[in-house]
Amino acid sequence: MEEPNPGIQQNELKLNVFNLIAFKFADLTYERLINEETSFGFGLLLRIGEYDEDIGYDRSFSFTPFYRKYFSRSYASGFFVEGFAMLNSGNEDVFTYFDEQTGNLIRSDEQYTDFALGVSIGAKFISKRGFLAEVYGGIGRNFLDSDFAPEVVPRGGISLGFRF
Repeated sequence: MEEPNPGIQQNELKLNVFNLIAFKFADLTYERLINEETSFGFGLLLRIGEYDEDIGYDRSFSFTPFYRKYFSRSYASGFFVEGFAMLNSGNEDVFTYFDEQTGNLIRSDEQYTDFALGVSIGAKFISKRGFLAEVYGGIGRNFLDSDFAPEVVPRGGISLGFRF
């Protein structure tokens, strides 16, 4: 395996500002550069606000390790493809029954925990002083067949951070 470049910082810390603004998720990522073309890392997502029914997806927690392959002449930046695993949990709004007296659908929140595997694509841009911006999107499939977990989980966002 190729040794890291001694002049390049090997660690990155990022905040997914898209998830924070759109979904009220605190989504932090640590990434460790292996060499100019590869890295590994993990993301930790926690819901910090109330669930918004208009969004339709209620994840309360996820832990997402990943491995990335970069396709650029720059050191671990530019276009990338990643494989990821995701331990995810949340609540699913489930139809329970129809109340004939009130005419309302009665629903209940059911908790789930599941494990997904997936792929993402994206791009990372880095300034000379280590500030970085990243945009990515992907999809994974849950495999534990939890009764209430979604079959497919999204992964994506716009992150800002630093290489150190």
